[in-house]
Amino acid sequence: MTAVQDDALALVKFDDKGLVPAIAQQHDTGEVLMMAWMNEQALRATLDSGEVHYWSRSRGNLWHKGESSGQIQKLVDLRIDCDGDTLLLLVDQTGVACHTGRRSCFFRAVRPGGVAETEPVLVSPDTLYGG
Repeated sequence: MTAVQDDALALVKFDDKGLVPAIAQQHDTGEVLMMAWMNEQALRATLDSGEVHYWSRSRGNLWHKGESSGQIQKLVDLRIDCDGDTLLLLVDQTGVACHTGRRSCFFRAVRPGGVAETEPVLVSPDTLYGG
């Protein structure tokens, strides 16, 4: 771990469970892809490897984005908000970001007539995860 990485970690305010929300955004288009949680281990692994890692609350373990699907996120830039309690990850996303097979996890839009899906499934989840 470099001094710069230690300085960055010192700015992050993890919650009482040791987590911080991390928003992944496509670096060149501004498209918001997903939100997930990071703990210190995930943040260190991301900074060390250049590929994004998250903390899976449901599985209780470190999760390398794309480890089973091949849909990795390469870190381009990491930004810490003014309060230190949210991270913005500017990434280069390979393929889809959402486990539903859509490019973005934010595919439901509230409209006057109801909730509409704004993005198609690009890859079957069965294809992504061998289900």
